[in-house]
This record gives sequence, C-alpha cells and structure tokens, in this order.
Amino acid sequence: MNNEDNADKKGFLSAFHKFFNKIKELFVAFAKRFKDASTGTKISHFVMGFGNIKHKQILKGIIFFIVQLGFISLMVFSPEINATPFGSKSLVNLITLGTEAGDISNPTDNSMLMLLFGIVTIGMILLFVMTYFASIRSSYKADLDIREGKLPTTFKQDLQALLDERFHIAMLTPALIGILVFTLLPTIFMISIAFTNFDSLHPAGQVLFDWVGFENFVNVFNGTGEIGHRFLPVLGWTILWAFLATFSNYIGGILLALLINRKGVKGKKVWRTIFIVTIALPQFITLLAMRNLMADYGPINTFMVNIGLIDEPINFLANAASPWVARITIVVINIWIGVPFTMLMTSGILMNVPRDLYEAAQIDGATKRQAFRYITIPYVVFVTTPYLITSFIGNITNFNIIFLLTGGAPNVPGYIAGETDLLITWLYKLTIDQNEYNLGAVVGILTFIITATATLLTYTRSKSFKEEDAFQ
Repeated sequence: MNNEDNADKKGFLSAFHKFFNKIKELFVAFAKRFKDASTGTKISHFVMGFGNIKHKQILKGIIFFIVQLGFISLMVFSPEINATPFGSKSLVNLITLGTEAGDISNPTDNSMLMLLFGIVTIGMILLFVMTYFASIRSSYKADLDIREGKLPTTFKQDLQALLDERFHIAMLTPALIGILVFTLLPTIFMISIAFTNFDSLHPAGQVLFDWVGFENFVNVFNGTGEIGHRFLPVLGWTILWAFLATFSNYIGGILLALLINRKGVKGKKVWRTIFIVTIALPQFITLLAMRNLMADYGPINTFMVNIGLIDEPINFLANAASPWVARITIVVINIWIGVPFTMLMTSGILMNVPRDLYEAAQIDGATKRQAFRYITIPYVVFVTTPYLITSFIGNITNFNIIFLLTGGAPNVPGYIAGETDLLITWLYKLTIDQNEYNLGAVVGILTFIITATATLLTYTRSKSFKEEDAFQ
C-alpha cells in the first residue's frame, strides 16, 4: 500500500472518529443539561412547555404543549386521507407498501400514497424532534437567566429579537421549510421509488407494488430490459452532446467577441445589438422555428431542391436516415442559438482585462500574438471556468432543444429511448408517456450522480478555485 492510500485511509478513519466523537459530545451535553436543569426543565423533557410555563413564559409554553399534543394525537389516532392512514400506521405501511390486494367490494391499498405518507411522517417526526429540543433549550435558557439574576425573556421580547439580532433566523426559516417541503421530501420520494417495482404493470391504487431493493440498478449494468440495453448508449450520447454543445458555443462565442472587439472594426455597438436581439427571443420559439425551417418540405429543403443543389428533400431531424445527421443538425442549431450568450459574456470580460498586463508585456517585448496567448486567453478561461462548468452540466439536462427539435427520434425499434434522446428526455418518456416510474427514478438518480460528481471534481481542480486571487 502506497503513501497516498495510507493517507486516504487515515483521513477516512479520522473523519469517522470525529463523527462519533460529535455524537458522544451531544449525548454528554444532553445528560449534563438534564442534571443541571431545574425541576420544570426536567419535566419539559416529558411534557413540552412545562418549564416555560413554570418560568411564567405562558404563551411560549402553551405553544410547545400544543405542538406535542397535536403530534401525539396524529401518531395515535392516524387519520385517513383517501382511505390511507396517516401517522404511526403510515410507518408500518411504509415497510409493507400495502397488503390488501382488493376486489370488487374492497379497494386495493394505494402503495404510492403509503410510500408518500410514510416519508412525510418521517419528516414530521424529525421536525417534532427539533421542536422538542427547542423546548428544552428554551426552558434551560430561562434557568440560566434566573441564576444570573435576570428575568426570563417574554414572548414579546423573543419576537422583537427575531426582528433584530436574530432577524436572519426569521428570514431563513420560511426558506428552509420551503426547501424541506418542495425539494427535500419530493427528492426522497423519487429516490424511494427507484427501489420499488412501481411501473405500468403496477398502477397506484389498482395493483400493489413492493420494494425490490437494488434490482433496478443492477438491471442497468447486466443488460436487462429497456434500461439495461439503452442506458449506456443514451449516456454516451448525452456526454458527447454536452461536450460538443458546450465547447462549440464557448469557442464560437469567444472568437465572435474577439472579432467584434478588434481594433478597426466599425459599428461595434450595432453588431453587439444584432446578436443581443437574437437572445431576446424565447428559446422555444426559436427552436420551433428552426424545426419548421429544416422540415422535410420546409423552406430550406424547398430552396435547395429549386436551385438544383439536391434532387430530393433531406431529412435533417426526426426522420433522418442516419442518427448522426440528426445529431449534427442539433449541434449546429445549438451553436446558432447559444453563441450570442457567450459572445456577450466574453465581450464584457475582454473590456475588463487589466491594461497594465498588456503594457508590461509590451515593455518586455512581447508580440500581440504572445500577449493574446499568455494574457487574454488565460484571463478569459480563468474568469469563465465556472460558467463553462455550469454550461456543461446544463447541456446534460438540456430538455428543450432535444424535445422540441426531434423528440428523441430517430426511434430505435423496440425501445423507448431514441437515437437523440438525452438522459433527461428519456426520463420524461419513461415517466410521463410510459408510466415506468421506477426506471425514471433510477435514471434521475444516476443523472444527478453524474452531474454532481462532474461539477465537484471539475471545479475543485480548476484554477478559478485554487487560485481565486490570481487576477485581483
């Protein structure tokens, strides 16, 4: 084992040790606080808000008690929503995903709702635990205030603090709740579906579906079914597309910006305005217009036939005889759409390159070509590296251009994913068109892993990250 492997192993063990030390410290602090607390605060460990009420923080104590009472009632009585229990029973249903197959007289258990309610219940439990500890901390803080000869803060004072020194908490809390409800829980739900057999053969509310573990992920690599046969080809085209789309726009935009900003070029503002106007058009309108222009009997094909350049129309997009014709056409259209964005950004960067760098290079005898190679290009690349990374990731998930131009066609007989489908458009077809929700969830997870890994590895190894102050 080499030194690098030893360093990695030590780093992992160190992180593992720190994690468990942190957990140990939390338990030690909890036990110490319980021991030092007043009787009211100790009772608050079992009856939320009791310590606050004892310290004459009546309203705050009542709020904590109502939260505890409501949570217990929800978990004990487990009300039903659409004939599906919500509460403690939903935790059991999360494990089974339903047991009643149903018949003419009795409806089938809704496995999807059981999965959803189980995840939401776990989220509510976590929120309750956070509120529980907040109740204890609030009561213990009142203990400390009394020991120091102070009066415990009133509810009004707490509200005033939220609008003053703790204003950041008041502003961030709604955002965190929104992230939890609209981002985190749906993401966990989607990830959970990837470990089930929730597909077109198991529609929710009609047929029970069940947990299948890592079977769907195993099928990706053992060549089983749609996902096994088409994942690697679609992934390969997705990566190739992202590379071509990103760097063609990037290089084209830089060259166009250099050309417009070159000394001696007249009407620079006019040229910039012309390209900016193209950005003002919504992308979906531009893409639909290009699809119609390049249709089998569209203006471009008609013009080439009329002038004798071709004998019959060329199928550029969905009906192309070769998938590479459609792919190259998509890349060319994307250049036409995307270059103005890079041109506009690069123009601003070129105007802000420090002039003293060029002056110093000129004094040292550097030619214009050498100044361009060793000053202009490194500066532009340094500043635009984050944009380049986000553009690459954005092209991996560029749904509009594929969906609106080809819809993923040309089709592959017997499969859902076409020759021009990206992972994101394939995911759309699997879920919206075919109801293969488990496979769609697998594709979504793998897409996230690929994009997140590419972003982290690329950016942390770039000069923009390592040499942040290089051009300051």
